[in-house]
Amino acid sequence: MNGEAAGPSLPALQVLSLGDTAFAITFDPRSASAAAILAARLEAARPALPGLVELVPTLKSVLVIYDPLTTSRARLEPAVLALATQTDPAPLPPPRLWILPFCPEGEFAPDLAAIASATGLPPAAVIERLCASPLRVAMLGFLPGFAYLDGLDPALHQPRRPTPRPRVPAGAVAIAGTMAAVYPTASPGGWHLLGRCPLGLFDPQATPPSPFAAGDRVRFAVIDPATFARLAAAPPPFRPESPE
Repeated sequence: MNGEAAGPSLPALQVLSLGDTAFAITFDPRSASAAAILAARLEAARPALPGLVELVPTLKSVLVIYDPLTTSRARLEPAVLALATQTDPAPLPPPRLWILPFCPEGEFAPDLAAIASATGLPPAAVIERLCASPLRVAMLGFLPGFAYLDGLDPALHQPRRPTPRPRVPAGAVAIAGTMAAVYPTASPGGWHLLGRCPLGLFDPQATPPSPFAAGDRVRFAVIDPATFARLAAAPPPFRPESPE
């Protein structure tokens, strides 16, 4: 995670009580990777933390859900805080890199012309900037499997649409504010649509149901409509590339 997981302890934090089965560790929102780093440390330590049910990292916090019949907050919280304040220099495993094909043409990109006009960039330059470098999965939220992708080129930063669409198709590649995303399922949405990915990115029967995790990297790769149709008809296995 670009070195942020090693060396000094994670930034200043607070502990929030959320009933008798959960608590949250919250960080300064300027510490972009702190929550993802702590979640990764906790996942690695899970065998030594009986009763830990689930971890939910967000942009600035980690929700810790536990089984009160197996453990207690009094036992679990000190272990969580120890991981949040450790200075162990051992690095975490490198983030996974996902190459995400998408088609930015025609009906797949209904907002491309508007974004080009708003930014003063040609449509091709908008797509070039979107694809120029990997984006970081900051968190999953809004919908199951909806990955908020941080690191969008500042030239593409735009407010959400003034009127959300009642239905955005699954696979839509979108931008809003400082982030990009891919809609894992069809839903309402107010982001600007710049293309569409032909791959299924959420399967409730799979383990895990979403391929992405906080801290992963995602790079967009342009495909043409014919390739989109071929991949949509027979999706290949979706696996990460070699670590960066």
